[in-house]
Amino acid sequence: MKILVINCGSSSLKYQLYNMDNNEVLAKGLVERIGIDGSNLQHTPAGKDKVVFEQPLADHDQAIKLVMDKLTDSEVGVISSLDEIDGIGHRVLHGSEDFKQSIIVDDKAKEIIRSHFDLGPLHMPANLMGIEACEKLMPGKPNIAVFDTAFHQTMPPKAYMYALPYEYYEKYSIRRYGFHGTSHKFVTKRAIEMLGGKAEGTKIITCHLGNGSSLAAVKDGKVIDTTMGLTPLAGFEMGTRCGDIDPAIVPFLMKKENLSPDEIDNIMNKKSGILGVTGRSSDFRDVEAGMNEGDEKCKLALEMFRYQIAKFIGSYVVALGGCDAIVFTAGIGENNSGHRAAICKYLECLGLKIDDEKNAQRGKEIDFAAADSKIRAFLIPTNEELMIAQDTKELLDK
Repeated sequence: MKILVINCGSSSLKYQLYNMDNNEVLAKGLVERIGIDGSNLQHTPAGKDKVVFEQPLADHDQAIKLVMDKLTDSEVGVISSLDEIDGIGHRVLHGSEDFKQSIIVDDKAKEIIRSHFDLGPLHMPANLMGIEACEKLMPGKPNIAVFDTAFHQTMPPKAYMYALPYEYYEKYSIRRYGFHGTSHKFVTKRAIEMLGGKAEGTKIITCHLGNGSSLAAVKDGKVIDTTMGLTPLAGFEMGTRCGDIDPAIVPFLMKKENLSPDEIDNIMNKKSGILGVTGRSSDFRDVEAGMNEGDEKCKLALEMFRYQIAKFIGSYVVALGGCDAIVFTAGIGENNSGHRAAICKYLECLGLKIDDEKNAQRGKEIDFAAADSKIRAFLIPTNEELMIAQDTKELLDK
């Protein structure tokens, strides 16, 4: 079975074509600057060098058609025709309360996805455009929506409800949803295997740490709490997102700075986080370099990041009633031993001890806890695309 995974952004598109018989990636690529001058496709067939194609791409229809053309191209293609593709798995940001698991897309599902554009105005329209483009180019092929929010929908009401008038939940479904679900799900499954293979009885905290970051508390393989909320803005400090703040700051700044709702939303989502604190960069590598050069704001931003994560982990140990393992994943979690060590240092009071030599590992799976640690510390590289492909295959098999 061959599954194409599509992840559409507002002006970009990532894809991977999988052979699900052995989880082999046959080809992968990225389309950038859709609808903008300088559109290009970067296509990498398995075992070959990346090839770049530059041409105007007005919309996602044209972008996906170009991807299909290259997948079947006589020189850089990996399949002879689109008939070889059995299904297409799409990352969709928000499932609201309507979708608690991955689904085969039909007209009703598209209507519901469209009705929730306001929950993810940058991502949701693009996600649906990708689905509809694939429907046009490959009529009759099943399209599967895999929701970032789905894995978190096992949370109990005490974890997902906000202490607002209940009518707003009833009218607008305002509640905590959580994101990065495919990543948290992927590393949770692997962590359970590393702990012995049985989900029952396991207590795991997964840390997806990148430019956007979130944590999840997972008991018996099911999420009971997570840091992100109605939107991906909630939780702790990120690259450009502020994370949790006193909500009174919002109207206070709006009045002081004469800001519109869209302007304050833009500040919190795109001008805050480590970029806002440092005034330097949203890239953690740049900020770490600044800290090493003696920049006090860079030092402060990274201390805030590490401290806030440790606080959430501590609270999740309480929520879980203990902890078997803490998992670090995604760009920062997999590749930055300094952040891992600093976060784990806060957790020594819980019995966590790490092996510094093992923690020096980058991007490869390892248990870097010391032999006598009461809690395991796992580095597990995530693979969201494979998780989407596996969900797609599971639905098609049914």
